Amino acid sequence: MNFDRISVEPDKLEGKPTVRGLRISVETVVRLVAAGWAFDEILAEYPDLEREDIKQALEYAAASTNVHFYRLREPA
Repeated sequence: MNFDRISVEPDKLEGKPTVRGLRISVETVVRLVAAGWAFDEILAEYPDLEREDIKQALEYAAASTNVHFYRLREPA
């Protein structure tokens, strides 16, 4: 998968993945979505972001967790 909107710069936000080199971390975007913010709300609060930035941040976060599979509970 190509993450052309995600960048990591050691001198920016302690090397956390950011969106297009902005000082907006992937973590911030994911936490806003997890908190129930709609894309339009995020875009209004962060006018430098684009809809595709949010989508790619979520895709990046999902891909970064694809390391191990842990069964959280037994199926019923």
